[in-house]
Amino acid sequence: MTSMSFELMRSEDEVTKAAGRRMIDRMATISTGLDEHWRLIGELTGVHIAQEQIETIQEIQLQAPPPRLPPN
Repeated sequence: MTSMSFELMRSEDEVTKAAGRRMIDRMATISTGLDEHWRLIGELTGVHIAQEQIETIQEIQLQAPPPRLPPN
């Protein structure tokens, strides 16, 4: 998204440039919101994570569900 936004901003067309600037502004707003979420999660859990430690992509491994109880 970011690279596409910067591509739009290189355009000769003013409307296209403005669209690229709006996309960058929106992504900055989203990023700020995510930073605030991480801060709140740190407060709630007592585990504060530095911005450099936050991975943008994290692999999640699906584990087998627990065994089911027999029906009554």
